[in-house]
Amino acid sequence: MRISNTHAATVLLFALVLDLSSCAKTDAASEKAAESAEAPPFVPVVKAARRNLANDLTLTAEFEPFQQIDVMAKVAGYVKSIKVDIGDRVREGQLLAMLEIPEMDDDLTRSAAAIDQADSEIATSSDELHRAKVAHDLAHLSFTRIADVLKREPGLVPQQEVDEARSRDLIAEAQISAAKSSLRTAEQRARVARAEQGRIRTLHKYTTISAPFDGVVTKRYANAGSMIQAGTASQTQAMPIVQLSQNNLLRLILPVPESAVSRIHIGETVNVLVSTLGRTFPGKVARFTDKIQPSTRTMDTEVDVPNPALTLIPGMYAEVNLRVDERRNALSVPLDAVDRSGSSSRVYTVSPTGMIRIVPVALGLENDQRVEVRSGLQEGDVVVVGRHAGLKDGQQVQIRSLEAQVH
Repeated sequence: MRISNTHAATVLLFALVLDLSSCAKTDAASEKAAESAEAPPFVPVVKAARRNLANDLTLTAEFEPFQQIDVMAKVAGYVKSIKVDIGDRVREGQLLAMLEIPEMDDDLTRSAAAIDQADSEIATSSDELHRAKVAHDLAHLSFTRIADVLKREPGLVPQQEVDEARSRDLIAEAQISAAKSSLRTAEQRARVARAEQGRIRTLHKYTTISAPFDGVVTKRYANAGSMIQAGTASQTQAMPIVQLSQNNLLRLILPVPESAVSRIHIGETVNVLVSTLGRTFPGKVARFTDKIQPSTRTMDTEVDVPNPALTLIPGMYAEVNLRVDERRNALSVPLDAVDRSGSSSRVYTVSPTGMIRIVPVALGLENDQRVEVRSGLQEGDVVVVGRHAGLKDGQQVQIRSLEAQVH
């Protein structure tokens, strides 16, 4: 019976110790929770700083040759030889093909004979003019002598003889005029013959087909022996010789949105990214249509991209970053530092004593990371970034700087 009382006392004592221990833990937890509730929360912050801001517009386009033509023949004929093939690089003036036109050689021979004939007629007319002048001089001298005698001794020379002398003088003078006219006709005929010969020679030059500019042969339509029609506007079925593309300078035609049209400037340099090559090439805004297309509300703007090594190929896609706006040394903060949930934009600043202040701000240029603050902040002001939920004006906080992560 004594053992049972002792055992009960031991159990009672153990229960009392457990109860005291549980109360002590509960009190410690309560004290810790109270301390935690009283400590100001941590907020991530950065400082408002001055940066160079730029707003770029990224557009995609396809490279096009600076110029591309189908090389046509001016005259009809057979292809005697063709000197180039697809992929060949040619220089301006380089021979591409030769045409054969046998009847044109006959035309050249005929025009040369016409010139010789005209020259002979000129020589004959010149001789006739010389004879006419000599005959006129003789007839005029005879008439002059008779007239002098008639003045010194009237009635000595019969009037009929005087009239005949005068008539011979007039006839000789008329023959001079006729000889001059004949000479002019012969000279005119010679000029016509030479002009015809020049025309035929000019056409004969068209049998040699040369490259009009430096480029690459992208198509070949004809082969040796092919019959080529003259490439005139009225003959739309005429077959070209080759297609030539100027690839050492390429075009990018960009559809610039209406909102950015006023910021496009001729001569502006741009970066052209070609993803398939993993490279960026320099380009320049060369021209634009100066007209908004009603269907797309865009303006076609051309960027010229030099391609001296022919690394770029027409048809490749490229991305162009057009700088539509820029601010240098602008006061700015990260995008997520601005609260736009209300009617106006605002930021949450932290004073040196750790107190939250809600400040309205006027914003300016914005890019994908930062936004310009035109008023409301000073350089070096500490602003809260990220979520602003639960923060109130005048609230005490502790700061955790993100300057190393935010740029």
